[in-house]
Amino acid sequence: MAAKSATRKLAAILAADVVGYSRLVRADEEGTLAALKGFRDTVIDPKIAEHHGRVVKLMGDGLLAEFASAVDAVRSAVELQQAAARHQADVPEDRRIVLRVGINLGDVVVEGDDIHGDGVNVASRLEALSEPGGICISGKVYEEIRDRIAEPFEDEGERTVKNIDRPVRIWRWRNNPLGSAARTVQASVPSRPNGRPSIAVLPFDNLSGDPEQEYFADGMVEEIITGLSRIHWLTVIARNSSFVYKGKSPDLRAVGRELGVGYVLEGSVRKAGERVRIATQLIETEAGGHLWADKFDGSLADVFDLQDQITAGVVGAIEPSVRKAEIERAKRKRPDNLSAYDLYLRALAHMHQVTPEGRIAALDLIDQALALDPNYAEAHGVAAWCYFARSMWEDGLPETYRDKAIHHARAIQRLQTEDASTLAHGAIALGVATNDYASALEMINRAIAINPSSVHAYGHGAVINTLAGNYQTAIELAERSLRLSPFDPLSVMPIAAMAGAQLKLGDYDAAVASARRALQIYPTHVPSHIVAIAGLVKLGRTDEARAFAARLLEIAPGIRVSSRLPIFRDQFGAELREAGLPE
Repeated sequence: MAAKSATRKLAAILAADVVGYSRLVRADEEGTLAALKGFRDTVIDPKIAEHHGRVVKLMGDGLLAEFASAVDAVRSAVELQQAAARHQADVPEDRRIVLRVGINLGDVVVEGDDIHGDGVNVASRLEALSEPGGICISGKVYEEIRDRIAEPFEDEGERTVKNIDRPVRIWRWRNNPLGSAARTVQASVPSRPNGRPSIAVLPFDNLSGDPEQEYFADGMVEEIITGLSRIHWLTVIARNSSFVYKGKSPDLRAVGRELGVGYVLEGSVRKAGERVRIATQLIETEAGGHLWADKFDGSLADVFDLQDQITAGVVGAIEPSVRKAEIERAKRKRPDNLSAYDLYLRALAHMHQVTPEGRIAALDLIDQALALDPNYAEAHGVAAWCYFARSMWEDGLPETYRDKAIHHARAIQRLQTEDASTLAHGAIALGVATNDYASALEMINRAIAINPSSVHAYGHGAVINTLAGNYQTAIELAERSLRLSPFDPLSVMPIAAMAGAQLKLGDYDAAVASARRALQIYPTHVPSHIVAIAGLVKLGRTDEARAFAARLLEIAPGIRVSSRLPIFRDQFGAELREAGLPE
């Protein structure tokens, strides 16, 4: 007998879950289950039925319901949250049942009493984005209810959610009059200090079947926690808090709520003979999205060296991954509700475009951030880098841009920041603008001491060492930077530095290859053009050098042999003239 084809229909889907369910169960499993059943019988089920909804299924700490009308679904959710706050008002604060709700309007596939499809998936993602005691609805739902429901919803803009290939417009409702239950849950976990991100490193799973590897796994986690703690702008949860999940498989969204973190790193250890493999993944707890994952293999012959290598790799990858996620979060905030930190993050996104337009946009945002907080060291770091880049790479700009780069670099020195990337940005601006390589290298060395996994400390350090004539050191630092984060937006810097060092060491083929690699990332990068031109002339490939020079003149029509850094003029002046660059 032929199988029936799937039935489809349009439905409003309500997804809800209990905030802090794992914490409640750990504290009192039987009491929590009994309280939750009573809560469903007296509050949830009646409110859903009252508005013509149907509970499709229960899922431990949550439920899925469908409605024929988006208006009915939203009214049901609002009344449900208000009734829940009243119902739990006399319950001790640490035992209250608080819900999060997400609602979507979409096409669903019906199979018996169950429903599936994108409409259901989006509702679940919206539920994960909802605040405790609150509701998140999709743009489709809002269009249906906007003139029919008086309750206020705030536009949160478009969000990218896991496993959905298009952004979802989000509207948020907060249970303001009766929001104490929601505030109680949020107050039980640490908030983001100064709006900064926070991360928990969970105990790694031992997949080896060897109890001795448990010590290695725990030691690995402690090393990573220590490494992450060196990232000044990132709050890292202490080992004692994150290790309460040892031996468990917790819901990572619940971990995020219970520990008050936006990011979780989890991993596993597998031993085979004298080899060991560490697998790690970084997850955003709010939406459950995977930001980064990798595997590390090594020999147990020198277990401490292996731990150091893995820690450096993990920390080096996490910093840009979390930065990127934080930038996306800041982009979603309303323009009238931006802190200095949000403005700084938005500026980073433009700075990482590595274009003149990006630097102009970044500086505009940084000016706003510094108006709010003149002593914001990280904002001075972005300003120093952008003014340095504009003065060095853009054609026809006044000398004041160099002076501004120096001003912001000096501010970084004065503020005694502990942020490695900020120190690195200040160092490169100071070194290039003043030729004070000794002071710049002191800042670089301090940045590396603060965070031995700082991509920018190694990358900018490579540039300064090339300019200072420390060519082999420059190459080593560049290679370290690229190993830590080969896809960092500013990776053009260490590659170009390596090209310059290779050129000065007489390895012209390698220099040209590195310069070409840098130009694939940033096609208008002036120093990489200059290194490529000089290297090609040294190799006797004058026609290719002249083609590069012609492209450079298109990028920077006002460029002259005598108008750039002394190291280019003094060291490669003859080669640049031979390629056709004007004096």
